[in-house]
Amino acid sequence: MRYLGIDLAWGEGSQFKPANRSGVVALEPSGAIGDAGWTIGLDETLDWIHTHSADNTLLLVDAPLVITNATGARIADRQTGQRYWRWWVSANSVNMTSPRRAGVHLRERLEAAGWRYSDGRKGPPRRGRVLSECYPYTTIVGVPELGYIEKRPAYKRVSKRMPAAQAWPIRTAACDELIRRIAGLAQFYPPIDLTSHPETNRLVTEPSPPRPRDYKLREDLLDAVICAWTAAYWHRHGLERTQLLGLSDVPADTAQLATIIAPARSEQRPERSPASVPRRHR
Repeated sequence: MRYLGIDLAWGEGSQFKPANRSGVVALEPSGAIGDAGWTIGLDETLDWIHTHSADNTLLLVDAPLVITNATGARIADRQTGQRYWRWWVSANSVNMTSPRRAGVHLRERLEAAGWRYSDGRKGPPRRGRVLSECYPYTTIVGVPELGYIEKRPAYKRVSKRMPAAQAWPIRTAACDELIRRIAGLAQFYPPIDLTSHPETNRLVTEPSPPRPRDYKLREDLLDAVICAWTAAYWHRHGLERTQLLGLSDVPADTAQLATIIAPARSEQRPERSPASVPRRHR
């Protein structure tokens, strides 16, 4: 099985304004990274997927792939906050009125090309070309070996009340520390070796850049790394170390549930979760 990870830009852009870049990473079972970089727009992202997929490929995407709720938030997004709130993790709400639906359109176009969407209810796929949704924050705090026992690292945001000049060095230091910890997974199973590709090796050997635009590229590639490795983690450990966010009392024949494949420690599973929590941002 080959593992692909995409930190997908939710907006698709227009003829006047291109879409934001999406981070993309292809990971082999050995831990070697076959390709890493960025794409712009769905067409370029689909070309990259087709180029780097094998007969048996598991693709995990950080973006909503299935949206069926007319209003409010998806069950998966609510459960993210309910089960990971202690670690400062929650998700943005999306519904049928949300304008940024690149993930849904990516899924539809891949399904038309023969891919299969999996909500995870049958466990990790063993063959074929399959895509599912993930959320890097849940991996970061849900995998014990990464060591984020108390809360997520502040590599995306620190506090809305903190001045940007004060928050910036905290963010960049948190990003560099997260990369250091992920680099240690080269000795883990499943492995990922950041030094095996020039672009991901730069994550390890170079500190976070001072310019926000350059830092955003670093952040997007890092999230794609986490998505690809989450695919390997899900494939290797299944529901023993991973939970499905988005399950509820639904008919057994429901064709597609909007779920998130989320690594989880025991205290992050539903029996330990409160009924509701304050909303934060994805």
